[in-house]
Amino acid sequence: MGSGSVPPVGGEARSGARKIFCVKFQREMEGLAEPPFDNHPLGQRIYENVSKEAWRLWVEHMKMIMNEYRLNLGTREAQEFLLKQMEEYFFGEGAAFPPDYVPPGSTH
Repeated sequence: MGSGSVPPVGGEARSGARKIFCVKFQREMEGLAEPPFDNHPLGQRIYENVSKEAWRLWVEHMKMIMNEYRLNLGTREAQEFLLKQMEEYFFGEGAAFPPDYVPPGSTH
């Protein structure tokens, strides 16, 4: 790094990494290396608009959703539910927690 340069928030970006304007953080950041899943328009939309850091946060949120709702991703209904949650997380109102969800470390 040259003198006076400031590293990007959330970690060091690789030189030559693909940059996108992240819809979650509302700034230019390192993008995903490839679409997160094929054969669905949402995968391409995420590839074009979601940073690696925002995707990492989604994966953690997704784990909580899968556990709280006890989703079986072998079913079409669970897959569609998760896709809807993903679209809402990135392009809608944001992340909603399941009813009765108590975050770890909370006093409830």
